[in-house]
Amino acid sequence: MVNQETGRTDVSRKVSRRRFLGATGATGVALGIAGCVGGDDSDGGDEIDPEADIEEDVTIELTMDGDFADAQGAIREALSNAGLDENITVDILPGDFETGARRSDFTAALDANRSSPDIFMMDSGWTIPFIVREQVLNLEEALTSDTLDYAKSDYLPATISTASHPETGNLYGLPLFPDYPVMQYRRDLVEEAGYNPGEDNWATEPISWQEFAEIVADVWEYHGQDAYNYGFTTQGDNYEGTSCCTFNEMMTSFGGAYFGDHENLFGPVGERPITVDDEAVVETIQVMRSFMYGPDADDAHPDYPQISTSDLVEFTEEPSREPFTAGNAIFHRNWPYSVRINDEEYGDDFDIMPMPYGVEEGEGNFSGTGGTNSALGGWHLTVNPNSDNPSAAVQVLEAFANESVMNTLFKEGGWLPPDPSVTEAADESVAGSMAQYLDTMAVAGENTVPRPVTVVWPDQSPLISGEIHAAYTGDKTADSAMSDLVGQLEDAEQV
Repeated sequence: MVNQETGRTDVSRKVSRRRFLGATGATGVALGIAGCVGGDDSDGGDEIDPEADIEEDVTIELTMDGDFADAQGAIREALSNAGLDENITVDILPGDFETGARRSDFTAALDANRSSPDIFMMDSGWTIPFIVREQVLNLEEALTSDTLDYAKSDYLPATISTASHPETGNLYGLPLFPDYPVMQYRRDLVEEAGYNPGEDNWATEPISWQEFAEIVADVWEYHGQDAYNYGFTTQGDNYEGTSCCTFNEMMTSFGGAYFGDHENLFGPVGERPITVDDEAVVETIQVMRSFMYGPDADDAHPDYPQISTSDLVEFTEEPSREPFTAGNAIFHRNWPYSVRINDEEYGDDFDIMPMPYGVEEGEGNFSGTGGTNSALGGWHLTVNPNSDNPSAAVQVLEAFANESVMNTLFKEGGWLPPDPSVTEAADESVAGSMAQYLDTMAVAGENTVPRPVTVVWPDQSPLISGEIHAAYTGDKTADSAMSDLVGQLEDAEQV
């Protein structure tokens, strides 16, 4: 159990980083960022005082998920216990659940220089464009040195990369929680079909997509397709979740990449190779077509069995989860939020495993590919530079950088701590039913793959998902779709 006395207990005074953490080191792979779009850092960060006495009552508005608003009382108490000034009241405003709609709302607010909300909860997949446009506060000089050091030293490195300026490396967002998916399954149905997940250590030893597909097909056949509509559900709609996440992680596990070696993930824009027509990328699409239509379908991979239906091309997160929770699917890929839902539904009949792999780690066509991969999602807290109370807003971020607050978020909503050591130390009193799955979550966290977030990603993402979707549905072959995508991405790179 994490010592509740560690961490920042008083944001009005500086605290050694050792008080934040009992053990050093963070899991995950550090990712460097090459430059793309420049920009000076003269956004007034040095005028912010994170230790200023707040002499009058101040309300700081945060736009967050609706689930955070539901847990507002517990969050307020945790922030207060972490040392947030008693004159600062945190008011959580529920934002749009769909990430693209939320990005549009934030763009409108910042373009209009609105002072409200004071703090934005931004998707890690599109924070960098706001950073390079200098529309959010530079935290490099605004945060205390202790908090800045804690975040940069001990938070999951990939989350820090997506919250930093791609040229200067300065921090503009404080990671709130990372997100990485796992494969969920009905343990009772799997065991009834003759498999032993415990003996075979499915919890921490990833299996190949080939083996996974054969198991799913076998279990599905054993129980009957009339009884279960899907052997496997995931997200395959024409939306951000496909380009950033489900396809990105699967393609990476097969050894493919959008922009070659992973050192190119964050740029430099216009100078990196476009590799979406690589054989491994095309193969990923063909495997998915086999999953949906069967190995004998046009442009399907002949070596993989059918384990689902074409409904996958219409599924986002919730539509793909609902059949599993309702008892109509056997395996399901999704984010940690759904693990809690399905654990409550099935109890001991439910379990999770890391994402399968296409080729062994290191055997992919590009550096950083191969092996199990989980798409890196998650959200950051960024400060509105137009806020009427920027010092108070920064003090709220200071309070969030606290182990006890992280544990509260984990307990209340299953939001994973940005500091992996806090996750690893959590017991059942903090993690609840999630405690039994932390070993699997650790494997997923250690093998995350971020989307290639640059200033042009908001333009590239719909191009990628559009062509993948056209290939999924059979409107184009995988080869032709990826060939067309090469030219589109090359055009988008010219900024």
